[in-house]
Amino acid sequence: MASSKDYLDFILDQLSDLNGVSYRAMMGEYIIYYNGRIIGGVYDDRFLIKPTKSAKRLLPGAALEAPYEGGGKMLSVDNVDDREFLRGLFEAVYPELPEPKNKKRGNI
Repeated sequence: MASSKDYLDFILDQLSDLNGVSYRAMMGEYIIYYNGRIIGGVYDDRFLIKPTKSAKRLLPGAALEAPYEGGGKMLSVDNVDDREFLRGLFEAVYPELPEPKNKKRGNI
């Protein structure tokens, strides 16, 4: 099941106080970036975030769910109505996220 654009728009609106939030559509789902780093995504109309130490601390008891079959487990964010909470979550998780990988494009 693909995520609805309406749910993505809701999540992006909740994050609109944060600069540097962007997304990329991928196979009916949406990867969420914060300042160029992948922080999570919208999968099957669920907002999932990478399970960093800070995310686990701020989301105690959150379900670990695979974004898609065979995908690595991520934390389900149920408190999507609280803008301040989401802002704090993004700011706490960001330093723990890996730097984006440089994509070397060769001639084929």
